[in-house]
Amino acid sequence: MEKILIADDEELMRQLVIDFLKPEGYEIIEAADGKVALEKYHSEHPDLILLDVMMPIYDGWTVCREIRRESTVPIMMLTAKGEEIDQLFAYDLGVDEYITKPFSPKILVAKIKALLRRVQQEEEQQHTASEGVAIDRDAHQVVIDGNNVDLSPTEYKLLNYLMINAGKALSRRQILNKVWNYDYYGDLRTVDTHINRLRIKLGDKGSLIKTVRGYGYRYEEK
Repeated sequence: MEKILIADDEELMRQLVIDFLKPEGYEIIEAADGKVALEKYHSEHPDLILLDVMMPIYDGWTVCREIRRESTVPIMMLTAKGEEIDQLFAYDLGVDEYITKPFSPKILVAKIKALLRRVQQEEEQQHTASEGVAIDRDAHQVVIDGNNVDLSPTEYKLLNYLMINAGKALSRRQILNKVWNYDYYGDLRTVDTHINRLRIKLGDKGSLIKTVRGYGYRYEEK
């Protein structure tokens, strides 16, 4: 049975989500503040976390940042903060989905199922290596010619997506939707900015990420 941690200071909101998730067979863990959320994360090891931003003691940003220091567990933000800057900040922290309140509980359940399926599919292929660049998904590490490379959660997801689709031309919109969020319609220049940062961190291997003029990018295997 998959565990889902719901961290939200509003009891009515937690109960609403629980009412829709329990019939699907999930085990539910609750937290009413950020401190308890972190404690429950460490003790219960949930398979997915639903995280509010505005919580007592530690806010959702802090909780997400702490978890991402050691884990790639799927995190979905459920928040009333709907500004684009908040969404961009969340994705840079490593959030997998960003859902604004009010939301459809049925859509939430569908997104949770889709995200858990996606994670399961990615875990089936734990290791990818190409041209001296290796991704160990189990250890959440990127290694170039035997040396670990320090990437942000978004940079890691971006490289992972490019390498899984090595040889394919991926549009900026495809990359944005996959790496950031399927429902995110932000500025496509976000992709260019993160590609540039990733190339720098990859050093000489950054040249493997080719620009497809007027379209997007391709990870090239020689």
